[in-house]
Amino acid sequence: MRPVLAPAPRHPRRLVYLGTPALAVPPLRALHDAGHEIALVVSRADKRRGRGGGLHPSPVKAAALDLGLPVTDRLEEALGVGADLGVVVAYGRLIPTSLLERLPMVNLHFSLLPRWRGAAPVERAILAGDEVTGVCLMRVEEGLDTGGVYTRTEVPIGPDDTAAELQDRLVAAGVAMLLDSLVTGLGEPVPQVGEPTYAEKLRPEELRLDWTRSAAELHRIVRVGGAYTSFRGKRLKVWRTRLLDASAGLPGGNPGGAGLRPGELVGSAVVTGRGLLELVEVQPEGRARIDARSWRNGARPRPGERLGDET
Repeated sequence: MRPVLAPAPRHPRRLVYLGTPALAVPPLRALHDAGHEIALVVSRADKRRGRGGGLHPSPVKAAALDLGLPVTDRLEEALGVGADLGVVVAYGRLIPTSLLERLPMVNLHFSLLPRWRGAAPVERAILAGDEVTGVCLMRVEEGLDTGGVYTRTEVPIGPDDTAAELQDRLVAAGVAMLLDSLVTGLGEPVPQVGEPTYAEKLRPEELRLDWTRSAAELHRIVRVGGAYTSFRGKRLKVWRTRLLDASAGLPGGNPGGAGLRPGELVGSAVVTGRGLLELVEVQPEGRARIDARSWRNGARPRPGERLGDET
């Protein structure tokens, strides 16, 4: 028998907010600024960071303290503050069914459900080459992002959008949608329709640039953030690239890099398995991010030298 979850009130009076990373801070601040009563903020426990190994609060906890709101890392305390709705934004933990049976919750999810349920919907949408994504305000159920949707907003994905840039637009759209929904009323959630896809958290090996892949695929990996290759045996992170028109050719009249090996550097371009990719911003190992032109001027790649070549 399926559990009976607590129904969400149409016009909630008192909220509990659950969130952890920086992207969950704008919705918290917007709710506070709009005058909603936030009885408690629940965030992940402090973590040790930095060389000193000191404990640091999550971005949401830091924001809650700045706003003078009570905050805890004990999820069960959400039940003891008289709230009638929980608002979840990138909390990072599944909510137990036993809690949802007593306190209804809604979640801002950054995709058009049921496409890209899970932990990395923004990154997976970019990697898949999606041209449109969006934000859903959904009911939190016991399954992973399976709840009915109260409302949704579509957001286009530009061909050069990075995950960070797209995420900022999604958060802005989500904040507006959340505030509007709490004022006009939540209504009845609509069941998700369509074939679900799942957005697993990216593995580090997925961010390694395999230059035998097409320029379009590699450009999408770079846009996700954290892409890397190697040069002369050291890691080279690639933060921004630009797709080149292969018909324009390379210096010396070599259209599309024909006859050159994948990873080969020719001027500002890198030869790929299909097409050419221009390096725009890189980060050599142990150094800060710099524009690719400055890096090339310092590195002086030799003719035929390749990125990703470990020899």
